[in-house]
Amino acid sequence: MVGNPYATSDLCSFPDNSKTRRPLFRWVELLVAIAIIGILFLIVAPFRRTATGAARRMQCSNNLKMIGLAMHNYELAYGSLPPAYTVDAEGHRLHSWRTLLLPFLEQTTLHGKIDFSKPWNDPLHDDVRDVPVSLFTCPDAKQRKGLTTYLAVVSPNSCLQPSKRVAFADIKDGLGNTVLVFEADAEQAVHWMSPADADPASFVSLSMQSTAAHSGGGNAVFADGSIRFLSRNMTKEIREAMVTTDGGELIGEAP
Repeated sequence: MVGNPYATSDLCSFPDNSKTRRPLFRWVELLVAIAIIGILFLIVAPFRRTATGAARRMQCSNNLKMIGLAMHNYELAYGSLPPAYTVDAEGHRLHSWRTLLLPFLEQTTLHGKIDFSKPWNDPLHDDVRDVPVSLFTCPDAKQRKGLTTYLAVVSPNSCLQPSKRVAFADIKDGLGNTVLVFEADAEQAVHWMSPADADPASFVSLSMQSTAAHSGGGNAVFADGSIRFLSRNMTKEIREAMVTTDGGELIGEAP
């Protein structure tokens, strides 16, 4: 029987190259996917950095909010704000206002480990000094463990004074016009237990050249508990007015 002369034989059939070509397409698809991911990362990354920075600034603001609330609870309990620092019989500085606030910041156990009759840097307090208190630490601040840039302005006419306890009723300039605690520069950082803070000149001298934790300025909590971001462009006169409790100055709108 004669077969169909036009039938295609195996010798003349075209090989199926689909299986050998597929890996090439897979590589191309992979490269395209990588390129798309790279482009998306370049688009999203700046927004992610901005969002992360905003979140850290918000956390810093919340820290100061809690410190302001603790100040109010302290004043309610004792009839005045804490002193800038405690002293012994000879007038030597012992402890910061930050240690006095611990029970009002849910740190009662840590507060109970402090011997307030001995200085903050006494060897007895070695274990306590090694404990970082997150509420005293700005998330954006680059500093050694235990240091804080949350400082009070200490003077004879500020909210926290070395030799006098100030009540909210004593703040004649208005609680919303007077700074309690502000963010200082990294160079001014102190240990959270240390009886050291800022004087008015340090607060007034902050400028755009200062090493602020946040771009353009820093947060501050006022005596009414409000939080404001203080621009480093703020005038010297406004900063001076914010420090005093009864100077009679008008601060206007803080930029």
